Amino acid sequence: MHHPGPPRFVSVGESVELAPRNPDPAAEYRWSVAAAPAESAFESSETLSVGTPADYPACERRENELGPVVHFHPDVPGTYAVELDAPDGTHELTVRAFPDERRDAQFSVAVDDLPVPESKLESTPISVSGPFNNHLMATERPRRVGDDYVLDVRLLPGEHSAAFAVNDDLAEGVRTSVEVDGPGRPRVRLDATVEGDEVVVAATPRSAPDSEFSDADLPVEFYLDGRDELGDDDVSIDGRELRVPVDALPERARVHAVTAGERRSIGDTVVLDANADSESVAVIRLNDPPEWAESPTVYEIFVRSFAGETLPTTFGEIERRVEYLESLAVDCLWLTPVLASPTTHGYHVTDYFDTASDLGSREAFESLVDRCHEADIRVVFDLVVNHTSRDHPAFQLHSAGVESYADHYRRVDADRNVVDVEWADVREEGDDIPEYYFNWQRIPNLNYDSLAVRRWMLDVVDEWATVVDGFRCDVAWGVSHAFWKEVRDRVPEDFLLLDETIPRDADYHEAEFHMHYDTTLYETLRDVGAGEKTADAVLDALDDAAWAGFPDSAVHLRYVENHDEDRYIDECDEASLRAAAAATFTTPGAPMIYYGQERGVPEQRGPMRWHDGDAELTAFHRALASLRAETPTLRDGSVETADYTVSDDEVDADAVTAYVCEDENGRYVVVLNFAAAPASVSLGEAVEPTDLVSGETVVDGDELTVADAVVLRAA
Repeated sequence: MHHPGPPRFVSVGESVELAPRNPDPAAEYRWSVAAAPAESAFESSETLSVGTPADYPACERRENELGPVVHFHPDVPGTYAVELDAPDGTHELTVRAFPDERRDAQFSVAVDDLPVPESKLESTPISVSGPFNNHLMATERPRRVGDDYVLDVRLLPGEHSAAFAVNDDLAEGVRTSVEVDGPGRPRVRLDATVEGDEVVVAATPRSAPDSEFSDADLPVEFYLDGRDELGDDDVSIDGRELRVPVDALPERARVHAVTAGERRSIGDTVVLDANADSESVAVIRLNDPPEWAESPTVYEIFVRSFAGETLPTTFGEIERRVEYLESLAVDCLWLTPVLASPTTHGYHVTDYFDTASDLGSREAFESLVDRCHEADIRVVFDLVVNHTSRDHPAFQLHSAGVESYADHYRRVDADRNVVDVEWADVREEGDDIPEYYFNWQRIPNLNYDSLAVRRWMLDVVDEWATVVDGFRCDVAWGVSHAFWKEVRDRVPEDFLLLDETIPRDADYHEAEFHMHYDTTLYETLRDVGAGEKTADAVLDALDDAAWAGFPDSAVHLRYVENHDEDRYIDECDEASLRAAAAATFTTPGAPMIYYGQERGVPEQRGPMRWHDGDAELTAFHRALASLRAETPTLRDGSVETADYTVSDDEVDADAVTAYVCEDENGRYVVVLNFAAAPASVSLGEAVEPTDLVSGETVVDGDELTVADAVVLRAA
């Protein structure tokens, strides 16, 4: 079925990628507008073209071209109906556009802060790049205003970063940020129950923490799914409830809802699965994670470094060390790329259907997965589908003018080139280059406007989704929402999807990913360890998820380092590393250990320290993981600030924080000390004297001693 999927919820100023699902590259597809708001410039039955240069970089030379994949830009708020004419019929998709949420903002950098003499700046190109433009170089140029270089932009509320790169070189970049005023995003949750002969779908909206709307003020809009045989005449809607007779349900029906205050929420979905006899209905909440992934302890391995400094790492060598992962109470193993690649890191893939020869055969990889499963450890591996290696045969054939590969990679004008590479032109008129992010000259971006590329990458998903338990999706922000929604529907129901989206973005939780990088807590823990923020900022970081619009069911990957970041122990010190690691293990979400973090490995991707590792640091991580596994409250409980005072003048009180984790299973007080010296702390409530991490007595009278982190049961 080529139906493009669920309804889409966007704001004016955003685009919606429209693409046929399960595409046939040889088939013909046509998009048109079936209905639009009265104020819209779109006319009924208007055929949609691929896009315009101002809207979408990949469409720079395709302004009036029709295509099977288009980028639809609602021009006014309201509800649009778009139609796809496909080989299997005509499919309708609803696009609900809310008012533009962006606000005028400005990035700026002082002339004196740029690493070039002022006399040369007039003739020096400067790129401004960041998440706001997908890190595309040479697309945005600042202007000089007095003693500053500035770039005017339209941005959503929140903090945004950018780099002003002199000579279009990120190595000569100056980072800056801007805070855009405005409220957070509301949220909505759908639940469904069977009441007699009806299914009742109830919506619960929640306003943003700083919104002027109360929960009661928030409206709810329900939408049905064009893929299902459930129509508007089959349901009744009364405020925040949608009702449907059980005997009117098709085998599967999807109900979607969205709310909006000053800003829109992401949509929530319930799937109603009716048995053939319609006597029972199963309810699936599509945005909820698999049960095993609600709060797992994750261990990331940079695969070619894990066996240590002498032995080459292979799947077999990792398999021989699974007992070590068991000793750390690991629930989920994340492997950096294991597919064929000419690089040690593996992110330059040259064959998506075979494992890297130096790591071992596919059979050896599946043996490793089986061994992990025997240990109750799920396996997630890196899915790298934003780009390929420059050495992939597909890119080589594309560059060499083989017609069947002409549309496989995004192309942009040659003046966007910021690396010292003489690229082959693929247009007859010349002067174009492959698109790439940052200065990533060896990994050109795939073109998802191509049905052949979509078919190729969906085949990759199908190939490995039955082998592993989940994908960590590299550069998820570079691939369209439409593609990820299709992936979400293709993988098994208990399959985990983890996005690399920096900064995190709640839109990727809407029927796409279950788990997200917690970039806010990561950055906060670094700032606290470096003395740039107070330790109490940890609690503010945890609250940020609700402000950003993530539902409570979203799982956040809590980490202090990974393969892309410098080691925490090097940027800060071991004392603050212990406190930071404890923060990830004593809050809801998925705590992650990056291999070697627990052994004191100093290099970002250096060999694992087996014979000379830090045994005490390892024992500390092992104790944290074991305590979390044994204590449901630390995984699922609410987190609130504790009443505490630091009574030791030798320790900066700003380096200490305390919070309470509580649910029906118990109440626990966590105290973190990021300072190098032990702190004496007084709590505002009675606690048992034994630290559950170390097993030592730390309370003496009204005070407790905190070297790095303690967890105490409330008395």
